[in-house]
Amino acid sequence: MLTVQEAAVFRGETLVLRDISFTIPAGGALVLAGPNGSGKSTLLRLLAGLVRPVAGQVLWDGQDALADLADHGARVAYLGHQDAIKLGLTVAENLHFAAAISGGSVADALQALNLSPLAELPARMLSAGQKRRLALSRLALSRAALWLLDEPTLGLDTASIERFGTLLSAHRAKGGIVVAATHVPLPMADTAEFRLH
Repeated sequence: MLTVQEAAVFRGETLVLRDISFTIPAGGALVLAGPNGSGKSTLLRLLAGLVRPVAGQVLWDGQDALADLADHGARVAYLGHQDAIKLGLTVAENLHFAAAISGGSVADALQALNLSPLAELPARMLSAGQKRRLALSRLALSRAALWLLDEPTLGLDTASIERFGTLLSAHRAKGGIVVAATHVPLPMADTAEFRLH
């Protein structure tokens, strides 16, 4: 279970978030909504342990999640705006490191986002949507319980969004938690919304 209690965060010298509180149970999903600049990405960075709160706390199963950042990092998969792929490597080669860490299958990750036909193509030749699918396919290899996603469907076509929805459902069925910042509906059932202003 992930809990945020009365959290406040500065970005530079500006107080971006204050009095932020919510709880997400195992298998739950929370969509962060609000206009650009409202703090959605900053809140994701807080949950990832990349920024510290100036007040309040982030709890994982009732314990301070940020007390041991290495331990917290092992339970987090963070997908930001950048796809974080190596353009000089093939599509499959981009997944080898994640597969080695998790013990997962590159072939299964490629299949999850319909990238198998592109496996040997250099990543620099991919379209923007294909690059996003490659970034998302790393989630299929992740053992992390907490998925933090910033605009995850950016550039995806309808079929890819449906495949991504299947991946999200499988993660949640295993007790995983999803927190996503987005301006568009995501293919997830039973989600809560947290609106920032």
